[in-house]
Amino acid sequence: MDAFAPMPPNWTEKAVHALDVCCPSCHAPIAEAKQVWINRRSPVFTEDHRRKWQEFYHCSCGMSWWMWSSDRPPTDLKKPDLGDLSTDGFPGMDF
Repeated sequence: MDAFAPMPPNWTEKAVHALDVCCPSCHAPIAEAKQVWINRRSPVFTEDHRRKWQEFYHCSCGMSWWMWSSDRPPTDLKKPDLGDLSTDGFPGMDF
């Protein structure tokens, strides 16, 4: 299953909106989901003009659930913000 497939998989049809960042049934974390699909065809724009998408998760317990991409916790996999450390006079730019 491709998380970026244009068409949703069948298991997303019965997905429920999770209020916590885990399976609403067994409380498994999102990293343990056996399938993921991101609805990139219909972004929603926040008050500060940022995009967010519905992320669908299919848990090994059989439950399907979704949450907003903006609800996902921070990750340690992306580069940290360097702030104003630029030596070229462009604050906040990563060189």
